[in-house]
Amino acid sequence: MGINSFQQRRNRVRAKAKVSGRPRLSVFRSNKYIFAQIIEGSGKVVATFSSKSLSKSQKETIKTKTQEAALIGEGIADMAKKKKISKVVFDRGEYKYHGRVKALAEGARKGGLNF
Repeated sequence: MGINSFQQRRNRVRAKAKVSGRPRLSVFRSNKYIFAQIIEGSGKVVATFSSKSLSKSQKETIKTKTQEAALIGEGIADMAKKKKISKVVFDRGEYKYHGRVKALAEGARKGGLNF
């Protein structure tokens, strides 16, 4: 059995992220939710934020999943600031850089993360 194109893309992106020496901002996207984690080089999760952790008032203002992803990006950036992390590597995993993944990245940049 060979490796499919999604696994190849994931391995290629993660390999580049691990070489940099910075913590990585990892994204997981499901049909219903979107998750963001900041992971150190040793594999320890430093911060995590997801659409499940949004408050009820925040959920009422959101109309699309893309808006939700941007809000998640800003939230993970705030958590990173509290942990004194300003520079990360964006690990999009097997996902292409568009749609919700792009919105999350732009939200994190807006929140103050550099990558």
